[in-house]
Amino acid sequence: MSKPPARPAGEATTEPPGLRDERLGKVLTTRAIVFAGLIVVVVAVGTLWLLLALFGAGTPADQAQLEVFRATGNVVLGAGGAVALVLAARRQRLGELELRRKEQELAQREHAQKHVEQVASDNAAHQQRLAEDARVDAVERRITELYTKAADQLGAEKTPIRLAGLYALERLAQNTPDQRQTIVNLLCAYLRLPYALPTGPRLPPWSSLRAPGSSEDAADSTDGHASDQELEVRATAQRILADHLYPGGSPVPRPEFWPGITLNLTGALLCHFDFRGCRVGNVRFGGARFAGWTRFEDVEFTGYAIFGGSEFHRSANFKGARFHGSALFRGAVFHNGATFDEAVFRDEALFGGVRTIDGVPHPDGAEFGGTVSFAAATFERNVVLEHVRVADEAAGHVWPPAAQTSA
Repeated sequence: MSKPPARPAGEATTEPPGLRDERLGKVLTTRAIVFAGLIVVVVAVGTLWLLLALFGAGTPADQAQLEVFRATGNVVLGAGGAVALVLAARRQRLGELELRRKEQELAQREHAQKHVEQVASDNAAHQQRLAEDARVDAVERRITELYTKAADQLGAEKTPIRLAGLYALERLAQNTPDQRQTIVNLLCAYLRLPYALPTGPRLPPWSSLRAPGSSEDAADSTDGHASDQELEVRATAQRILADHLYPGGSPVPRPEFWPGITLNLTGALLCHFDFRGCRVGNVRFGGARFAGWTRFEDVEFTGYAIFGGSEFHRSANFKGARFHGSALFRGAVFHNGATFDEAVFRDEALFGGVRTIDGVPHPDGAEFGGTVSFAAATFERNVVLEHVRVADEAAGHVWPPAAQTSA
């Protein structure tokens, strides 16, 4: 015999009326009750007539028999009361079963409704997650496309295309904060690319590499013109970095400020580098060449600052700079004046000392070709000036107090 199919979970149970009546018992109809009442009345009248006919003489024997019939009637009435109680109990039981059945059906409907609502909620949440994932993927693809296109523009031969790539990267970094460090790394990598300043007549007038008496009106060469254009591109990259690392003068940083940025310009050639008032994290300028004047006034270095082996062809101004981490200037060369007035060094400040290379000690002090000044500079730890060299001992240098100097 085949079994009936299983009912799905959460589906309300519905029984055919015949099966439910059979399970609960048949209910007496009004016609049946009236007919049964008439039968009882007829039986009672017939019984009364029979008793009067048989025992209506009033003799003692008749009285005794009537007492027996009366007792029997009481028993019958008691039995009828008991039957009535059974019927009432059965009626109550049927009512309770019907109420329980309705409660079960209601509970099943509520469970099915909750199941449907939960499934709908899960489907909606799943669709929302899919939509959010699709949106994120679209944004990431768009960012990747913009980044790749701008990076390709930086490698173009035409200067306007390279400049357009720089401005596209700037806009992308401003609109997507999580991509800023990556874009800054790309700009730093571009500035670290090999580059030679224009030579001869094409050399900028501010460069210390310019030959004495050279004329600025000489005919331009093709290479010189290209070098001038590349100089403009590199100057634009420097300006983008400086503009977005300047927090502004108010306690609330400018919307254009990019916090927490680190720079790696190791070995880069930087022209007219102007970082006044900027705030930057760890910086690496080791071996960099600064052509033209260099301005780091009021810069806040929140991490370490490495200038070891760097070369400053013109004046280097660090007035009011704040170094929160190590300040390393070992082996740096200052061809002109170097100003550290009112600078604050909260960690070690190394302008000299000895480096050990392959087990051999090498003096590694900074070299100052012009006047150097540490007037009103604050050193929370000792400053190392061992093996520092100056071109003119009598040039009016201002050194840190001897109590703070390790020499």
